[in-house]
Amino acid sequence: MTRPATHGDRTGVAAITADTAFEHAVRTTFGASSMIDLRIASGTVGDVGDGLDVAGMSVVLIDLDGGREDEIQALERLMSRVGTWPPVIVVTQTFDAELARRLMQMRVADFLVKPVQPVELVRTCARVSRPSGSESSEAQIYTFLPAVGGAGVTTLAIQTAMLLLDSGPRGRASTCLVDLDFQHGACADYLDLEPRLDLKEIEPRPERLDRQLLEIMLSHHASGLAVIAAPNRPAEMRTFDPDMVTRLLDLVSSHFDYVVIDMPRTWFSWTDSVLLGTNRLFIVSEMTVPSLRHTRQLVAAIRERLGDGPNPQVIVNRFEQRMFAPGLKKSDLEQALGGDLAGTIPNDYRLVREAIDRGVPLDEVKSGNAISAQLRKLVVPQPAARPQAAQGAGLVKKLSAAFAK
Repeated sequence: MTRPATHGDRTGVAAITADTAFEHAVRTTFGASSMIDLRIASGTVGDVGDGLDVAGMSVVLIDLDGGREDEIQALERLMSRVGTWPPVIVVTQTFDAELARRLMQMRVADFLVKPVQPVELVRTCARVSRPSGSESSEAQIYTFLPAVGGAGVTTLAIQTAMLLLDSGPRGRASTCLVDLDFQHGACADYLDLEPRLDLKEIEPRPERLDRQLLEIMLSHHASGLAVIAAPNRPAEMRTFDPDMVTRLLDLVSSHFDYVVIDMPRTWFSWTDSVLLGTNRLFIVSEMTVPSLRHTRQLVAAIRERLGDGPNPQVIVNRFEQRMFAPGLKKSDLEQALGGDLAGTIPNDYRLVREAIDRGVPLDEVKSGNAISAQLRKLVVPQPAARPQAAQGAGLVKKLSAAFAK
C-alpha cells in the first residue's frame, strides 16, 4: 500500500480502543495539536476494526485484549487489509511470548504494554512512521568501563543516560542503557525495573534478534529511558558468543539516538568489539593510589589492544578535596593521569544512596545537584555536535511538538 499524504501538512493518527482511560491518554497526548489529525474509534478491534478507514493515516494504534481470540483474528483481518502502511502499533494490558510471536507473524510494527507513558507513545509512533531512508544519523555510543570494583560505574552510566535523554532539541533524544554485566549487572535494580533480556532465547540463534524481538526484551523507565538488562546469574560465569553481543548492540544503535553501555570489569572475548564500536570511552576510577595505578595500566592496555580505537578518558569518581586535609589532591590526579584525565565527579553518598533505594535518577532526588552538573559538562554534547535529524523525518517533529504542548 502506498503512503498517502495527510490533509494539508497534518499528520494522521488513528486509534481503536474500548478503554476510556487509554482513549483519554491518547486524546491528551495527540489531540491538542493542530498538526495532528486524530481519529479515534471507540470499541474493540472486533467491533470496529473491519470498518476502520486508514486512508491518509501515518500510524494506527490498536488497543487489543490479547486474551480474546476473536480480537486477535480481527487484528489479523485488519493487518491483511492495511499491508505495510500505515504501520500498526498494538497496545495490550498483558503480554506473553505466544502473543508476541503472533504479532510478529502479522508484521505489527510495534507493541506496548499498559500503562504506556505519553513520551513512549510519542516516540514509538514517531519511530515506526519514519519513512525508510530517513533515519537519523548513527547512534552515539558512550561506554563506561570500571578500573576497579565498586567505582560507581553503574551510577554514572545511568545518570549519563538520563542526561542524554533530555539533551534533544525539544528536550527528548531516544536513549537506551545497555547493561553488559550479565553476571552482576545492577542497572535494572538501580532503576527498580524488571530485567527482560532473555539470553537463553537469543544465544543459540543470534540472527533471530530483530527489532520486534528487541522490543519484547526492552524494559522502560518512567522517564522514557529504555533499558536492556538480563537477570543476574551470580553463580554462573558464562562467556557469550561475540556475535550475539555485537548483533544486540548493532540493533540497538540503529534504533536510538544515544546508547550508554555499562561494562563489566572482566575482559571477555567480545570486549574489544564493543570498545572499538564506541564513540566515547570512559574509564571510571576513584580517589585511591591503587585505583589510579590500575587505571593507568588499563588505559595502557586499551591503547595497546585497540590501536587507533576510541581514546580512553578517565573520570575519577567520589572526588573530595579539603584544604589542609591529608589525601590525594587534584594536582596528584593530574600528575598521575596527565591528559587522560577527563574530570572528577564530587562525592555525595547520601544522594546516590537515596536515588538507588527509590529507583529514580539523581535529579529527581535533588534537582541541580553537583554530580549531575559536573557529569553534564563531561558527557552532554554541545548543540553543534548533536546528531542532526534527517530531512524526511517530519512526523518526528510533529509528534514531538504535539507532546510538548
